Amino acid sequence: MARGDESGGITRRRLLIGGGASVGLVVAWALWPREYQPNLRAGEGETLFNAYLKIGRDGRVIVAVPQAEAGQGVYTALPQIIADELGADWRTVSVEPAPLSPLYANVFLAEEAAGGSAFPETFGIDRWAARQYALRNAVMLTGGSSSVRGFEAPLREAGAGARVLLCLAAAARWSANWEELDTRAGFVVRGSDRLAFAELAGEAAGLDLPATVPMRGGNENRLIGQPLPRLDTPAKLDGSAMFAGDVRLRDMAFAAVRTAPPGGTPEGVDWDGADTVPGAFRLIQNPGFVAVAAVNGWAAMTSLARLNPRFAVPAERPSTRSIDAALAGALDGGEATRLHTAGDPDADPAGASRIESRYAIGPGPSVPIEPLTATARFADGRLEIWAPVMALGLARSAAARALDISEGAVTIYPTLVGGGYGRKLETAAIVQAAIIAQALGQPAQIVWPRIQEIQADTFAPPAMARMSATVAGGRIHSWRARIASPDAAAATAERLHAAHSFFRPDGAVGAGAVPPYGIGHVAVDHVAAEIGLPVGIGRGGAHVASCFFTESFVDEIARAAGHEPLSYRMAMLADNPRLARCLATATAIGGWDGGIAGGGMGIAVHQAFGSYVAVLVEVAAGESGRLRALRAVLAVDCGRVVNPELVKQQIEGGFIHGLLFALGAPVEIEGGVPTFGNIGDYGLPTLRDAPEVSVELVESDEVSGGVTELAVPVVAPAVANAYYALSGRRVRALPIRSGR
Repeated sequence: MARGDESGGITRRRLLIGGGASVGLVVAWALWPREYQPNLRAGEGETLFNAYLKIGRDGRVIVAVPQAEAGQGVYTALPQIIADELGADWRTVSVEPAPLSPLYANVFLAEEAAGGSAFPETFGIDRWAARQYALRNAVMLTGGSSSVRGFEAPLREAGAGARVLLCLAAAARWSANWEELDTRAGFVVRGSDRLAFAELAGEAAGLDLPATVPMRGGNENRLIGQPLPRLDTPAKLDGSAMFAGDVRLRDMAFAAVRTAPPGGTPEGVDWDGADTVPGAFRLIQNPGFVAVAAVNGWAAMTSLARLNPRFAVPAERPSTRSIDAALAGALDGGEATRLHTAGDPDADPAGASRIESRYAIGPGPSVPIEPLTATARFADGRLEIWAPVMALGLARSAAARALDISEGAVTIYPTLVGGGYGRKLETAAIVQAAIIAQALGQPAQIVWPRIQEIQADTFAPPAMARMSATVAGGRIHSWRARIASPDAAAATAERLHAAHSFFRPDGAVGAGAVPPYGIGHVAVDHVAAEIGLPVGIGRGGAHVASCFFTESFVDEIARAAGHEPLSYRMAMLADNPRLARCLATATAIGGWDGGIAGGGMGIAVHQAFGSYVAVLVEVAAGESGRLRALRAVLAVDCGRVVNPELVKQQIEGGFIHGLLFALGAPVEIEGGVPTFGNIGDYGLPTLRDAPEVSVELVESDEVSGGVTELAVPVVAPAVANAYYALSGRRVRALPIRSGR
């Protein structure tokens, strides 16, 4: 067997404890010993190897994926990792969602976010506590660009263990040494001899692993790094892919729901004419919503519209004006928490000049293609839910709490997620579907109409910042950032009754606010702001605001010091070679013009999720005067790449998403809700005005980083800096056309 030394070997104990290749998989810890057996089920003709892998008699390799497929490609990237280590034929690989289990807990994300933990950092106790909590409570969470980073190691170990077992079975048939065998394209091979995985699976799974299991080495016959086709594409193209809205159950009712505004309660309905809609048969009133059940969706929505539910709402509800005032008040007078300190940021050298500016970013809409939706069936005290979920445990807990039943009586069937990222952490539709199904005594499905999705959105939090720096000899001597914003992670945890809120599911406030440059004296402060508007986890998290503040201000300082923006940044990146290489690559390919007046080019950089990105954007004024991005070049260093096409897709998609923050319509709030009426009001980029986007992947042997959210933060500052080059006007508030 080809051994190699790229990853070394893994011991049998590590496989048993860490997540690898034995059916008797064990997760144990010193203070609270428990054992978890895999609850992945083998169907007829399938052999279970471990918590991640089954092999069928027909040759199929079935991979259990513990992360939600939201378009980011985890149904391809994660199977590609295990298939590579196993030596499988990609044409035989298929996917199924992993069941809820501690074995699939996202301990990586828990540990990474442990900086916001309530536990002491001494001796790493905070990370240990976060890991143990994630395991014991089966915290299966998709977010923070953590899928490959969190599951590459256990998937490789699972594939390696299964490969060794198959080689052991083949060696017994051939009377050979298993260490001299290898796997390739779904076969165990020895010279010209070949035995198919399907033929060996049954006997292989019953064998014992050796003390040490080698990882695959070398570059021949490898799937890692190959642009393999996505496994979910064919089903999405032919319509057979199952989204939550596609679920159909016997005797299923369709329900239309009107949710109360934040802090509101149902007050009354208009009965006249509501009972004349054919097919509508039941009104359900709940402290948080009003719903109508019918035999089809049209009847439910029409009847609900005629009922015209009214809600009693608090007298004081947020508006754009009150939100801006709350942020400004917090920024100027609130009590700050120091997030980061380096050097002595308050000691300015003699003769240094100070530059200070204020920046702001408005609420960021979720804009999911698929609104919140769920189907529920309640019978014999048990509840079944079909829904797009990014946190299985939270969804199950919310449903059980709504019906006052045990979590063990709830089964969640996760479907494909039609976009939305952090929006699909929310459980409002799941709770509503469960309550309606229980009230009706029959299955029920709800799909939020677009207007409700807009008005009940949980926005990426708005923020304001006061940025200041002292400049000596043209170089930045000290840097201070004071940021006021709501804590979206804490708000989400509280709303979802998440007891694990101490580790912040998508990064703490101020994430990404420490500049990536060689600045000796830095201070970053955060001021919590109460704005009265529900906020949640968005794509990119706090990095979107932080990067806009940082990269816009760096550009402003460079211009004020009379320096060209590229060389000014490069001079500060001597200790950050990966980011420097990205910036040099993007500007070289993009043909950087030096940021000349009237040229319309801007640049920005960022590091997050274990990866690095730089972008060059060129803008121009359109026929209507609206600013338009013409083209963009992004250079990305995300370490070891599993599938380059998936990376490029996510970077391109992240760039388009970032354009929404830069050039979309401002979210205006009146009476606690947005003034938008439909998805077209957001000013989303269309095919007609979307720029040409090219992505260059910088080769790297570093560990894999995340990419799904990586490109989102750099877009707005690059566009704003390009606008300065074009017009000579500095953008300090987003979106740009808001005029604020």
